[in-house]
Amino acid sequence: MSIHTFFQWYFRTPIFLRLLLTVSFFMVFFGMIIHFVEPHVFPTIFDGIWWAVITGSTVGYGDLVPVTIIGKILGVLLIIAGGGLVTFYMATVSASTVRYEQDLSQGKVEYRGEEHIIFVGWNERTKQLIDMIQEFAPNENIVLIDNTLDSISYKQYPIHFIQGNGSEDETLIRANIYKARAAIITSDPNMVEKQADQSSILATVAIRGMNNDIFIISEILTKEQIANAKRAGSDTIVRSNDFMSTLFFHSLYRKGRTHPFDTLVKQLSTQQYKQLEVPTELIGETFLHCSFEFLKQEDLLLGIEQAGELKINPPAKTILQEKDNLIVLSPLRQ
Repeated sequence: MSIHTFFQWYFRTPIFLRLLLTVSFFMVFFGMIIHFVEPHVFPTIFDGIWWAVITGSTVGYGDLVPVTIIGKILGVLLIIAGGGLVTFYMATVSASTVRYEQDLSQGKVEYRGEEHIIFVGWNERTKQLIDMIQEFAPNENIVLIDNTLDSISYKQYPIHFIQGNGSEDETLIRANIYKARAAIITSDPNMVEKQADQSSILATVAIRGMNNDIFIISEILTKEQIANAKRAGSDTIVRSNDFMSTLFFHSLYRKGRTHPFDTLVKQLSTQQYKQLEVPTELIGETFLHCSFEFLKQEDLLLGIEQAGELKINPPAKTILQEKDNLIVLSPLRQ
């Protein structure tokens, strides 16, 4: 490696690494010099380096001390040059750490992990889902993409935040879309329904275009946009409006009004949702038959995901196919 190439590499490295190399060079240099100047006091080069590190860092154990004038002059130079470098290095490392934490909270740091889940959009549903994942799958790595947040505390939410638009290539690259295993696209609550669906579909197109193998779940609010979401590349479509409307309807027209609607929510909090592949022995059977089989295990079969579409309480004669997924509600078991 030529001197020119070395200096090019040196000045392209991070500043804290450059300072560490410079400090190390000074310690080794002064350690070798003091060994040759006072070999009787510093019999090995390691002893000289030890003295240089202790002196340059201003610790000063005093176990090895130069006794000649030249040795003492070297000590003075080491304290002036090396001590300043060590102090500057520590200050730089501290400042870099603080700056990195700020960049991490503000979504400026690229994600370099693999097999992670990408969330597009920050809202109450995202918060609840992240809490559920942290409880039941604490080892899952989550990356959040959102352009409405200025910062998010990574200490409060153990996720990696990327500030930006989920439909832009540059943002998806920073989220390491190529190595992600799944993406969940939630609707923007600040937009009207039609615009929110268009935004979700655009994000779906961008994600699918950059990772053909990723599993994509899209939240769609209007029935008219379901076909477009499927064409865009969504594997699963969640229609939250239909689910919430059904809950409101049953709450409004239930026969007995002595029990508050909160009872339903309280009961659901004691259950856990599961998504299972159709057992081999149940392939070709009806949804009704499969429901009875799960009831034997005290599990409730809610619906199926068939051909990328989620069907809650489908017709009893619906035939289960090999690639279907079952949506099951089970009691929390200790």
